Amino acid sequence: MEVKRAWLAWGVAIFCFVVLMLVTPAIPQSQAYHNFADQRRLFLGIPNTLDVISNFPFLVVGVVGLILCFRGDYNLSLQGEYWGWTCFFIGVAAVAFGSSYYHLEPNDARLVWDRLPMTIAFTSIMAVFIIERIDEKTGTTSLLPLLAAGIISILYWRQAHSIFFDDLRPYALVQFVPCIVIPLMAILIPPMYTHSIYWLWAAGFYLLAKLEEAEDKPIYRLTHHFVSGHTLKHLCAAMVPVFLILMLTKRSIEEERMTACSEV
Repeated sequence: MEVKRAWLAWGVAIFCFVVLMLVTPAIPQSQAYHNFADQRRLFLGIPNTLDVISNFPFLVVGVVGLILCFRGDYNLSLQGEYWGWTCFFIGVAAVAFGSSYYHLEPNDARLVWDRLPMTIAFTSIMAVFIIERIDEKTGTTSLLPLLAAGIISILYWRQAHSIFFDDLRPYALVQFVPCIVIPLMAILIPPMYTHSIYWLWAAGFYLLAKLEEAEDKPIYRLTHHFVSGHTLKHLCAAMVPVFLILMLTKRSIEEERMTACSEV
């Protein structure tokens, strides 16, 4: 029964995706996106210095998250959670390299490596949330398909751009669907663990990061060319895994949720 339900969910998701692709226009990658506000070489001749070095926190947080995960410092009661969080922190750490590489010389070819690790983090955290809030088996079996969907969305954009047309729609879905679904699930579905408020803190900082990204140039002007919105976006986005690490180290199992799950 659970297998049929999982296949049905994937079938509905694929159907909705196909319909969306048929009825909506392609979303091209604007070349103006690469024109960031702060293009200064502040030291060592590094172009776009602050946009490059502001990615370092991702490496620190990602490595710390992985170490704590491998040491067993998190309260992970399900095997699928271990694999999901491992993929998430690998993605976070990899953002430091991919985003730095992109910001050294922003262009479409390098943007692939900026977006790929972020996509790994987005999709793995979605699988983790399904494991915690819905069902371990469903979430664990969805991890690889979700990771594959994220990677394919990047390859689709890049290959379609090179051969046919420029279209960001699949990537946009991969990025923004978790931003909507995770907060809704956090509010509507009873948690398995305590300290679930950290999910909402993480979502709040991610939304703040997206706002700072959109207001890159106005923030740069507002701060009298001290710091740009995109640099602040990196720092705020790096706070997302910080809150999740705090949640993982502090939380404990919600007895009522575990009792309900065992009865089912």
